[in-house]
Amino acid sequence: MTPVIYSARWVLPISSPVIESGAIAIEGDRIVAVGRAHDLIQKFAPAQVDDLGDAAILPGLVNTHSHLELTVMRGFLEREENDFFAWLRQLTSARMAMSPQDLYVSAMCGAIEAARAGVTCLGDASSSASAAMKALNKVGLRGIVYQESFGPDPANAKANVESLRGQIDELRSYENKLVRAGVSPHAVYTVSAPQLEMISHLALEENFPVMMHAAESRAEEVFMREGTGPFAEGLKGRGIGWQAPRISTIQYLAKTGVLATKPLLAHCINVDDTDIDTIRTSDARIAHCPRSNAKLGHGRAPFAKFIAQELKVGLGSDSVVSNNTCDLLEEARFAALLARTPCGPGPGGSERLDSGTPEDSAPHARATALVSARDVLFAATLGGARALGLDNQIGSLEEGKQADLVVVGLSGAQQQPVRDPADALVFASSGRDALLTMVAGKEVYRDGRANGVDEDSLRIRMETARTRLDSVVIK
Repeated sequence: MTPVIYSARWVLPISSPVIESGAIAIEGDRIVAVGRAHDLIQKFAPAQVDDLGDAAILPGLVNTHSHLELTVMRGFLEREENDFFAWLRQLTSARMAMSPQDLYVSAMCGAIEAARAGVTCLGDASSSASAAMKALNKVGLRGIVYQESFGPDPANAKANVESLRGQIDELRSYENKLVRAGVSPHAVYTVSAPQLEMISHLALEENFPVMMHAAESRAEEVFMREGTGPFAEGLKGRGIGWQAPRISTIQYLAKTGVLATKPLLAHCINVDDTDIDTIRTSDARIAHCPRSNAKLGHGRAPFAKFIAQELKVGLGSDSVVSNNTCDLLEEARFAALLARTPCGPGPGGSERLDSGTPEDSAPHARATALVSARDVLFAATLGGARALGLDNQIGSLEEGKQADLVVVGLSGAQQQPVRDPADALVFASSGRDALLTMVAGKEVYRDGRANGVDEDSLRIRMETARTRLDSVVIK
C-alpha cells in the first residue's frame, strides 16, 4: 500500500521538536513517517501528497472529560449556576425527562461538535453510555465511555452494582477498536462507600477503566470534612444517614479502594499537597476542566502543580451545560492564562481560588515558571492520552502510532504573523480554525462537513428534543 502524505507549513509531533515545512505519511490507520515534506515526498514517491498550506498538523485533541448526552441542554441551566446542588438536581430531572432517542441525538450532535473542533478522542461520562458509544461509532471518533453509577444508600449498593454489571455487559456489543466501555461511580456524595468498594473490585476483576468526579466543589468539601451543607441535607431528607469521614475526597477514594483502579479523576480543585502526592503515587489521572470550574464558580485547580509534579493530566471540556462549547484549543488557552493569574481569596475571603500552601494564596503570588503554550498543548494531546491510558496508541505524531490528527488553519488575520506555531495555536486560535480531523487514518471532518453524517437533519431533531425538554421540565 502506498502511503498518503499530508504536508503543511508546520508539524507539531508533541513528542519531538516542531518541524517547519513538515509532513506526515499515513498508511492505512498508522503513521509510517514524520519529517520534512521534501524528504518524505522523495522517500515515498510517487505517493499522493495533500498539501494543507499555511496550517499546523498536530495530534488529534483529546477531551478527557465530556458528557455528550447533555449537548441538548446547552444554556439550559444558566439561572441555577449560583447553587450547585440546585444545578445538579435540575440537571438530573431534565436528563430523566429525555427519551433514549433524545439522548442519542444529543450525543450525536456533541460528537459532531467535537470532530469539528479537532477532537479525535473523548473520555465521556454518561448515564446512558450506549447512546454515547453509538454516537462515537457513527461519527468515527475514538473514546472511552464511562457508564455512570449512582446510589448513596448503602442498603442498595449490591443491587446497584449488579445493575451496573448488566449495563456493562450490554455495552460490550458497541465496543470496537476505537471505542471502549468503562465505569464511573459518579461522586462521593451520590455513591455510598460500600458501592465504591464493590465497583472498584469489579473494575479490577474485569479490567474496566474508571472515571469519577472528585474534589469539585466547596459543597463537596464540607460534606466530606464536616458532614454539613446541601449534599448532607439532601441525604437526610431522603432518610439516608451520613457520617463524614473528615478527610479529603482524595484520601477517601484511597480508603475505599477507588485509587487502586488508577482512575481518571475529573476536576480535582480542592486538593492539597498531600492529595497531589497521593494521586501521583497511586498513578491516578486528572481531567482538568478549567472553564467549567470557573463558570460554576467552583474555583481553580492547581494545574501548575499538577504539571510540576508530573501527574498524568489532560484537559476536559465537561458538558456544554457548564461550559457551552466543546473546544479544546479554547480550553488550553484558558488553562494557561488561569494558571498564570495570581491567587487570592474567593468571595468574602472565605474560599480559595487555588489550593496549596498559604504562600500560594497570597494576593500577588506567582508561579516561578509560567504555564506555557507547549505545556497546555501537551495536556490537550499526549497528556490527555496518558490520562486515558491510550498513550501507546495516540497523543503524538510518531511512526507506528494510530493516525489520529488535526489540521488547524493558521492563515487568519487574527493569527498573523505566525512565528511560533504553538503560541499561535493556543493564544490566537480556536476549534473553529480546524480544517481536517482524522481518526485511525480516516477523515471524519473536512472543509466544514462531518463525513457521512446528515448534520442538517440532526440539528432539526436536536431543536425538537430541546423544545420538548423545555416544555416538560418546570423551572
